[in-house]
Amino acid sequence: MAYPIIELLLVLVEKICVIVVIAYLITRTKYFREILDKRFTLKNRAIFILIFGAVSIFGTYSGIEIFGAIASVRDLGPMIAGLIGGPVIGLGAGLIGGIHRYFLGGFTCVPCSLATVLAGLFGGIIYILRRGKFIGVSGAVLFAALMETFHMILTLILAHPYSEAVKVVVEVSIPMIFANSLGMFFFAYIISNRIRELETAEERDKYFTELERKRYELKMAHDIQQSFLPDAIPDLPGFELAAQNIPAKEVGGDFYDFIPISEGKIGLTIADVSGKGVPAALFMALSRTIVRAKATRSSGVSEVIRDANSLITADAKSGMFVTLFYAVLDLSERTLTYVSAGHNPPVIFKAKTRTLMRLDAKGIALGAIADIELEERKIILDGGDTVVFYTDGVTEAINKSMDQFGEERLIMTIKENHELSADDMIEKIKGEMLAFCGDEPQFDDITLMVLKAE
Repeated sequence: MAYPIIELLLVLVEKICVIVVIAYLITRTKYFREILDKRFTLKNRAIFILIFGAVSIFGTYSGIEIFGAIASVRDLGPMIAGLIGGPVIGLGAGLIGGIHRYFLGGFTCVPCSLATVLAGLFGGIIYILRRGKFIGVSGAVLFAALMETFHMILTLILAHPYSEAVKVVVEVSIPMIFANSLGMFFFAYIISNRIRELETAEERDKYFTELERKRYELKMAHDIQQSFLPDAIPDLPGFELAAQNIPAKEVGGDFYDFIPISEGKIGLTIADVSGKGVPAALFMALSRTIVRAKATRSSGVSEVIRDANSLITADAKSGMFVTLFYAVLDLSERTLTYVSAGHNPPVIFKAKTRTLMRLDAKGIALGAIADIELEERKIILDGGDTVVFYTDGVTEAINKSMDQFGEERLIMTIKENHELSADDMIEKIKGEMLAFCGDEPQFDDITLMVLKAE
């Protein structure tokens, strides 16, 4: 019986639609994921062999008999089985489809059966050559077209009588090659999309896992860094002391410290490391440790910071530096002896004269050069005097118009609220700064320390 090529093609394409549905369902199973991950087991191999063997049998039953031969998409199942599961699954599915076709008989049963078996085997060989990586849509379609062409050649070689074989090949070759290639296109397209989907999901899971790990590490880094800051405010007879640090990120480069020097003397430090984040936090830990170690061994203010600078410079291979203000408070003499290593000068409100002044002192940042000169100064603190130490995260805080909070606003806030306690002064400055910035995010670390003479 002769079929018009178009009619034959439409019939075969109709059968492909069923196979496409099967393909979609297969890719959604856990066994498909196991096969893709090369986690082969006896169970998943057996399941895939049976499924694709059944697809091959369906391809035969849905075919059309022409001149004693069957035009079908029988080879499609074994080809796909080999391409995604390797030679064992491909050959297994091919044997099921091939043996079934052989027992249906007909003068083309041998070449057709052999072609089905080889379809699965060749697909498996491609799998091995590709080391388990799917060949892709275009590669799979080309393979299907070549396989069906080979199928036609086998028919011409092995089917007898030859004249009948030629008739069959002339009648079915174009529809079968096209139908199997089209079926392979849909099958491969579904599989490729599923592979990309699984890879994307895997990458997303890895990303979120890595993100959670980094968040945990940053949380630990934050906790460790905060542990470097003083646990409690020391009790200073005749003085109030308060301090607060607000990192711009999980970890930052600002720090403050209270260092016991000797009976009746305490060192006060506020510093700002260049940069932000983890590198700044590490440099902050180094600088804080060195300054504290030096300060506990010497009462000389400028000497402590010069020695600290020598050690910090020796380890400052990253090009980072730290600005620092260091002062020693003598409780009995009520004096503050200080040096500044390029830091923002603290502001002092003198209660007797109701004036403000900056605690300026010449000096450069630590870590910049090995030998530095520091100007050491001393002031007397009278009752009601308030000293505000700060980092540039306070004065350089910006609002949505990119205006800075600035030193003048800070000075005005201190002057108008000088009667507040040390703790309340910090909260007042922070409140004014946050009100000024509005919804603009914090971009730099903020550190405040207030010393108030009673």
